[in-house]
Amino acid sequence: MAKKRNGQNNDEEVFCSFCGSPATGNKVFIPAADGNSYICEDCVTTIQDALKGFKEAHGIAGPGSVQTKAPDLRKVPKPKEIFEFLNTYVIGQESAKRYLSVAVYNHYKRLAQNTADDVDIEKSNIIMVGPTGTGKTLLAKTIARLLDVPFTIVDATVLTEAGYVGEDIESLLTRLLQAADYDVDKAQRGIVFIDEIDKIARKGDNPSITRDVSGEGVQQGLLKLLEGSVVNVPPQGGRKHPEQRMIPVDTKNILFICGGAFDGIERKIAQRLNSHVVGYSNKARKGIDRDNFLQYVAPQDLKSFGLIPEIIGRLPVLTHLEPLDRDALRRVLTEPKNAIVRQYEKLFRMDNVELTFSPDALDLIVDKAIEYKLGARGLRSIVETIMMDAMFETPSTDKKTFKVDAAYAIRKLEEANFEINRN
Repeated sequence: MAKKRNGQNNDEEVFCSFCGSPATGNKVFIPAADGNSYICEDCVTTIQDALKGFKEAHGIAGPGSVQTKAPDLRKVPKPKEIFEFLNTYVIGQESAKRYLSVAVYNHYKRLAQNTADDVDIEKSNIIMVGPTGTGKTLLAKTIARLLDVPFTIVDATVLTEAGYVGEDIESLLTRLLQAADYDVDKAQRGIVFIDEIDKIARKGDNPSITRDVSGEGVQQGLLKLLEGSVVNVPPQGGRKHPEQRMIPVDTKNILFICGGAFDGIERKIAQRLNSHVVGYSNKARKGIDRDNFLQYVAPQDLKSFGLIPEIIGRLPVLTHLEPLDRDALRRVLTEPKNAIVRQYEKLFRMDNVELTFSPDALDLIVDKAIEYKLGARGLRSIVETIMMDAMFETPSTDKKTFKVDAAYAIRKLEEANFEINRN
């Protein structure tokens, strides 16, 4: 250890305890508390650089850390541009696409806002309600293609209250950190899509004396994330333990988009719409589309379904997705850039086979999806069933073309017991 020579004479030369260099010229030496040890300014600078590099490598934001530059709004796609981009992948759902387009654009504006004035733009988290197979997850994945901020999709069904088997709520942010390459400041400006939010609804209307660790308990844990707070996140996900190093993440500027099927919420909406009916003269019943109650969804319906009021209050933007009718399902098959028919055509083209579907075969597929109430997601399962034998046999043949018509489609559905032969 460097110290004063002999330690008795104040005129003796002083050495740095780290590098051993003598105190010569104008170099600054800083004494330790005992007065016998010193560190030179060069070593102080080296230690600061090493500490900064360590924090950057491990995603640790410290005081005075460099902040990511706010987005340039001139380069951010406008709501109409976002809407048009969604149109190329998602059929229908005009209302939901408008809500998402505005929410994403406002998220960019919020990141670029001037914090020097008194007006602080707060975030508007979104919740989307719609039947299965109507495009909730597809909307989220399509938005992710366009964004210049970290984006991740997480599933609420795997979450449990802290201390129980399952994933902790904080693990949602681990995915976002991974999407941001562990750049904490970048992750703190990202967007999280929480799918299957309806699966953490409270079990029953009345609080239970037992813990609802995968329902209301998860909702309570999500409150701090949605509202905005500093959360300690395990960098690799999984369970937390006392000796594990955590990464602090501020969720104040993270936009949360939630989606869920809320199966059965139509009954809640119908009960609410008919709750004030007296006799036969109530005008409120007129004009109600009884085939699509979801368009009348309101926050009180979410509460009746099992979401706690605190969660609903932190998801101020509520939108719905329309059930897909026959025309929409027909367009889903062929029109989007990532249409199901195009995917199978590409699969066969890779084996140098030209695949075609006849119009009557496409109509049959749509009719079966409607009959079984499978939505757009069911279209793929039906096509997969029809094409299974062809995908098994065709690569081993010399065929250059393959055509699917209605007769072939119904035969394959019957052979797979997907469609019972009624003859």
